[in-house]
Amino acid sequence: MRAFLFPGQGSQSVGMGKALADASPAAKELFQEVDDALSQHLFRIMVEGPESDLTLTENAQPAIMANALATLRVMQREGGFSLAEKGDFVAGHSLGEYSALCAAEAFDIGTTAKLLKLRGRAMQAAVPVGEGAMAALLGADIEKAQALADAAAEGEVCTVANDNDPTQVVISGHRGAIERAVALVKDHGIKRGVLLPVSAPFHCPLMQPAAEAMEEALGKAAINTPLLPVYANVLASAIADPEEIKRRLVEQVTGRVRWRESVAAMWDAGVTEFVELGGKVLGPMVKRIAPDATVRSIVTMDDVEAALGAL
Repeated sequence: MRAFLFPGQGSQSVGMGKALADASPAAKELFQEVDDALSQHLFRIMVEGPESDLTLTENAQPAIMANALATLRVMQREGGFSLAEKGDFVAGHSLGEYSALCAAEAFDIGTTAKLLKLRGRAMQAAVPVGEGAMAALLGADIEKAQALADAAAEGEVCTVANDNDPTQVVISGHRGAIERAVALVKDHGIKRGVLLPVSAPFHCPLMQPAAEAMEEALGKAAINTPLLPVYANVLASAIADPEEIKRRLVEQVTGRVRWRESVAAMWDAGVTEFVELGGKVLGPMVKRIAPDATVRSIVTMDDVEAALGAL
């Protein structure tokens, strides 16, 4: 069995998508569709930067989605690739869940781009700049991370945001609490705590205003039953009902990204091959969760050609 995976925020870089668009009219067409949907020259920012503009959450989220979906579009148009025939599940890390749903044709590309633009804006606006923070805990499992978050909270929000793999957990909340947590890592048997260069504290209760904005937007969005079930971040299990998908995407804004559990559940369900589209971020996590899994990342035209021959 095979699952297709889609990366989340942090996987963006200036120049992304350029080589693919230069080599394939199919990729160029997809980037244009996203630009048209957003009434914005997003692809220009992806290719030329500046990095400060690309890193803005409202740009990074649709850009990462577009880059991933462009690789899929090239495979479909130039190699006759079918996600429904070649895959059993899709999953994505945070915003990648939207990419996964778009790949599985639950949302069309324009709807996905608009939802992610709004999601980025709403997340940015939910907490004044400087009041929130996130930190990666390296050498931490979920139990150590939870104990540290509880100890550092002191009445403020400090919670596990991303359970990425057995060695990396991300916490999110009020800046003071996150800074206290970083200072306490050694006391909790954690190797390192690193403040992340993010503009808002994602996946914690402080994001409630963004969750409300997404509930309204998703309530109006057209959604189909996906070609393949999607592993929902907040459940770490597969769902396919359109109304449940919308509900879980709302919960995901404030809820934990249960990535480690999702990959473990896919492995237990019989998935032995994981294919990441548009990034090389999730593959290493998968190997730390399921060491015997086969992992493939598809980013370049060479990757596309190799994958079309192998999948």
